[in-house]
Amino acid sequence: MGALAAVLLTGIPDALKNTLTDLRSHQFPRQATRDIVIVAIDSRSIEAIGVWPWPRQLHAELIGKLESAKASDIVFDVDFSAPSNPASDQAFVEALKKAGGSVVLPSFKQLADGRNQQEVHLNQPLAPLGEHSWPAIVNVSVEPNGVVRRYPFGEIFDGKFLPSMGAVLAGKYERDKEPFWIDFSIRPDSVPMVSYVDVLRGDPAVAKRLENKKVIIGGTALELGDRFNLPTGQIVSGPLLQALAAESILQGRTLRPTSEAVRLGGPVFIVLLMAAFWRRSSAIARAAVLVGSAIAAEAGAMLLQTKLAIVADTSLFHLAAAFYLIAIALDEINFRGLVGRIAERRFLRIAMSLGDGLVCTDQNSLITVWNPGATALFGYAPEEMIGQPLDRICSIGGGGSTRDRFSILDLPSAVLQSPGGQIMELDGHRKNGEIFPLEACFSGWQGTDGFHYGAILRDISVRKREAVRIRYLAEYDTLTGLANRNALHAHLCTRFAAAKPWGSKVALLVIGVDKFEMINDMLGRAYGDQVLCAVAKRLSAAIGATDLVARLDGDEFAIVISGADAADRAAKLSERADLAFNAIPLSVGGRQQHVRISVGVAVYPKDCETADELLGNAHLALGRAKAARRGKHVLFERGMRDELEARLTLEAELGLAADRNEFELFYQPQISLIDGRLTGAEALIRWRHPDRGIVSPADFMPVVNTSPISARVAFWVMETACRQALLWQQAGHHVRIAVNLSASQLQSGDLVSTLMTVLRRTNCPASLLELEVTEDILIVDDEKALEIFRRIQDLGVRIVFDDFGTGYASLSYLKKFPLDGLKIDKYFVHGLQADSDDAAIVGSTISLSKVLGLSVIAEGIEDRATADLLASLGCEQGQGYYFGHPAPAAEFEQKFLSSDAVTTPGISGAKRVATNATRSSGATTPSHPPDRVAFALAHHSPLKSA
Repeated sequence: MGALAAVLLTGIPDALKNTLTDLRSHQFPRQATRDIVIVAIDSRSIEAIGVWPWPRQLHAELIGKLESAKASDIVFDVDFSAPSNPASDQAFVEALKKAGGSVVLPSFKQLADGRNQQEVHLNQPLAPLGEHSWPAIVNVSVEPNGVVRRYPFGEIFDGKFLPSMGAVLAGKYERDKEPFWIDFSIRPDSVPMVSYVDVLRGDPAVAKRLENKKVIIGGTALELGDRFNLPTGQIVSGPLLQALAAESILQGRTLRPTSEAVRLGGPVFIVLLMAAFWRRSSAIARAAVLVGSAIAAEAGAMLLQTKLAIVADTSLFHLAAAFYLIAIALDEINFRGLVGRIAERRFLRIAMSLGDGLVCTDQNSLITVWNPGATALFGYAPEEMIGQPLDRICSIGGGGSTRDRFSILDLPSAVLQSPGGQIMELDGHRKNGEIFPLEACFSGWQGTDGFHYGAILRDISVRKREAVRIRYLAEYDTLTGLANRNALHAHLCTRFAAAKPWGSKVALLVIGVDKFEMINDMLGRAYGDQVLCAVAKRLSAAIGATDLVARLDGDEFAIVISGADAADRAAKLSERADLAFNAIPLSVGGRQQHVRISVGVAVYPKDCETADELLGNAHLALGRAKAARRGKHVLFERGMRDELEARLTLEAELGLAADRNEFELFYQPQISLIDGRLTGAEALIRWRHPDRGIVSPADFMPVVNTSPISARVAFWVMETACRQALLWQQAGHHVRIAVNLSASQLQSGDLVSTLMTVLRRTNCPASLLELEVTEDILIVDDEKALEIFRRIQDLGVRIVFDDFGTGYASLSYLKKFPLDGLKIDKYFVHGLQADSDDAAIVGSTISLSKVLGLSVIAEGIEDRATADLLASLGCEQGQGYYFGHPAPAAEFEQKFLSSDAVTTPGISGAKRVATNATRSSGATTPSHPPDRVAFALAHHSPLKSA
């Protein structure tokens, strides 16, 4: 009964009642009495008359036609509450008077406009019209689902009873009667209907159909709206709905519902009936009684509705019967068992499709489920394992002895029932006796017959092997088998921790194979790998049992030695290793390969505090060993770290200097030894530091040439020199400026395009620029340099071979490369007067250059005698302190390009130029170079300075 009460609140009974009532109406359709005829304002009439709304003159004419046709009652379902054309309204009034009160006009309720939207207003016909007609209300009640079922006999408004239009048509209405249900078994299409325009035309056949009939005039055209939904699914016009309501009254088919007692008596009857039959009859008999009762009740309800127009509400009766049928079904079906069987079948499907082994046991650890994955894993068929104990296939710790057997019963049930269960690694036992690593995920649950266990089993042999392999790759070098950098770092940390409490030491030797790149390039990487393996074997044989050999990167190895005498042992080991590699070649690929090594050594705690510091310091020592001499070992000193930090600081300062335009070009004159005139100048870089003043190039150019700003500074030097050459040319001085090329410029590959860019941006003629190259630049990639030099010469820029005579292949370069001149190195010029060999070399060089069509300039001239001797040997140009020191552009102009600068032919001219320059600076002519450091840098750095 509680369930029935809940259903009542949902509205289901009312919906079921309406549905059953509608179904009964469909079973026995009825015809209309045909006493009511609709004069339809249809689409044909609207089209024929041509205007809308129609003038009331037409309605007046219609009343006349209907009176002539002897219609008994005339009812308008048209709004007459607003005035129209006065003449037309008056014509309609006259027609109403003539009809003698047989015309009914509609009234309707609507919400009044204004703030109070709940106020209801009654729209009535105009007063002149109402005085000569009967009123009737046309409002109908639409249910929430949008259909019309109920219809009133009338309504009371302001104490006055207004009959409904259907009641007026039927001539039966009482103010105390409740609204009734329209009998929709009366077919709407059986109500007669004629067109408005046909009546106006006076069609005799139409007039015959209207004789003694009750007539409703109203709109039926779709464009006029006024449509209503019927429970039968049909949509009808307002006049037709009024006609159906009138027909229901005329035929005595105003449907009335039964009382609430009858409604509630239905479910009470079902309850009593089931109480009598529930335990005395079978489920089938009880279901048959319920179905029979429902059929009988519905048959009776249909008879009442058809014959007596009484609507019997059997909704609760049928709902009660349906609930009891469901109860019978639930009582007969073992849902718990059914759900259990469904779950079991689903579980078995999943279990049998798993790739992993799945095993279930009962409360005694005896196997009850064995899937194909378990068969593939252990080799046992299901019939061999069902009923066997689980510990037959797994154990703890290996060996398979009784004490190692595993029992799932020992696992706590709370853990097994928690999400994820318990995961363990065990030893699995296959049928063939093989033991393998097994991962098992155990779970448990409470069943109807006790606690059950489940296990998902997986062979993790591959995972274990992969873990070992990954760990090996993480800690060992795959080529040599030695420990790698990661393992070395961990080993150092362990040794540090062990050495610290006892004041012990840890020494690290970082070993590099000298010229290993050459071995790779000449003999191939495969051979180079064999060399590295041979080096690894020799180093491993040289250490003690407690020491460690590791491979770092490329051709670098490391040895760790610990103990109180670690430093001494490291030094001795370095010497032994050096001797061993020098004395005994390596046997590689059937050949004897001579290899030399360099060693850097650092010691903890003297040189560092951490493993990273120790490794870094040993690398610094190795770098110093390779720079000093191949095949040498060097112990780390704190000064190495200080030098590195100073270099890094200097690099940062140089980057700022480039940003702040602190670099400046000085110019050193190049003088003709024949007539003493100025032929050119060499551009030499200087750093005007804001705190330290002019910084010597020897202090910063080696860093510039190996730092990221090298190309940037080289470009600046070239561009600045070209701009200065152009300025001097515009002032009337043809001064060719020589600029030193750096290795980075040549190796960048875009030297020619850079040179073209500089010449274009500065508008400097190519003939005013001269590039000086040294052998160390050419030796890197002489074929590439050859192509670049040819393209440079095509631009019109001169190329001069600088520092000639100090390299190994200078003569071959004179023949191979497209050169315009050469510069004799100051090394030969300084000893020219005292050393006959130097004089012979210089003389031969000058003669060779003349044969090859090259110009010759000697640098490092410091006195008159040297200049005279070079001139006598045929040297054309000279450069050195004798003629002038490098100077800023303004000072250079004053000394060599102003009107005070006097030149005379021959050596005397050279002397006079030098004397004039010396007097301008307020100094005497030096007998030896005052700045030998600057000259040394000019020899060694690509961006040469003097």
